[in-house]
Amino acid sequence: MRRATALRLRVCTSALLVLGVLGATEAGAAPAPDSAPDATREAAAAAPALVDALARDLGIGEDEARTRLAQEAEAAEAQPAARDAAGDAFAGAWFDPAAGSLVVAVTDPAAARDVRETGAQTRLVAHSAAELDATAEAMADLAEGGAPPEGVVGWGIDTRANTVTLDIVRGASDDAEVAAFVADARRAGPVEVRERADAAPAPFAAGVVGGDPYRTGNVRCSIGFSVHGGFVTAGHCGQPGAAVYGWDGSLMGRFEGSSWPGNDYGWVSVGHGWWTVPVVLGWGTVSDALVRGSAEAPIGASVCRSGSTTGWHCGTVLGKNETVNYVGGEVVHGLTRTSVCAQPGDSGGSYISGDQAQGVTSGGWGNCSSGGQTWHQPVNEILSAYGLRLHTA
Repeated sequence: MRRATALRLRVCTSALLVLGVLGATEAGAAPAPDSAPDATREAAAAAPALVDALARDLGIGEDEARTRLAQEAEAAEAQPAARDAAGDAFAGAWFDPAAGSLVVAVTDPAAARDVRETGAQTRLVAHSAAELDATAEAMADLAEGGAPPEGVVGWGIDTRANTVTLDIVRGASDDAEVAAFVADARRAGPVEVRERADAAPAPFAAGVVGGDPYRTGNVRCSIGFSVHGGFVTAGHCGQPGAAVYGWDGSLMGRFEGSSWPGNDYGWVSVGHGWWTVPVVLGWGTVSDALVRGSAEAPIGASVCRSGSTTGWHCGTVLGKNETVNYVGGEVVHGLTRTSVCAQPGDSGGSYISGDQAQGVTSGGWGNCSSGGQTWHQPVNEILSAYGLRLHTA
């Protein structure tokens, strides 16, 4: 049995590394996101260390960061009612930091009036969310039976632009296979092609490095959010049945489920003296964050990520339900794109907005020196896939 000092250290490191969740679409109803009283959530969102981190990474003042956190919490709470008011005319929603409020895109003026009654702003657009979803699904069908051409980075719905974006590596448009894929995609519906990456994204896993949160085989990854009975993490970090070892090298548990590619999520059952806590590690940059629920932050909202290689970094939500063609041809669907940086070993780490769990790190491009973008899978999706319950404060 470990000494008391060792146990305290584990609570401050390993157990607190119980981070983000990802998602898939298997059977089972999604648990309702946990919630907390408004006053409690506002206090957590305005924690001084979190304000400092947002001000640093978003390049804004502390007062502006504090105001933004409060506005984002209001937008997240308003989102479900605004979505219902839009009905079939719904075309997506996002947080507008300039206006400090939720913006809902709709295809019908009458629906716009109903949405405004919920307190959200509106924008009239040409294509509904259903139409954009159908276009994205048609593009996925194009890749059925194999990976897209290597020059295709991925695709997803750009809610604010009201289109489906198809991302390709810069200079790849001259490749015959890429050109053919692009032509077929444009026939599927409203599609905009963008050259915005110098290389395809890669999963953020790495070889074993001493003192890191967990490993399986020769792969090091970051723990996701605590769930009752274990934690969730990236699927590419381990196969079902694989043994998982903690930061101190001791056996934690094993992968009970894992999905990769197609999805990038898995969950680990824990025992052997390990336990779960509703905490995300701040790595000394910010105070460790309590997890009080999993209300989904809108596009445009700020989000922070915790990972075992680069610690704590923040950015904004850029897109949702995107498809990524990773290096090696592994295609993953249903990802959320952010401006937060990450590096190898951060895979599986948590994304959190205020005190609300968002998802776990899948992969991305760039690094935390020069910048980049990352994708995560939503936490509520993985909870639904495995029938798990988020451990909350």
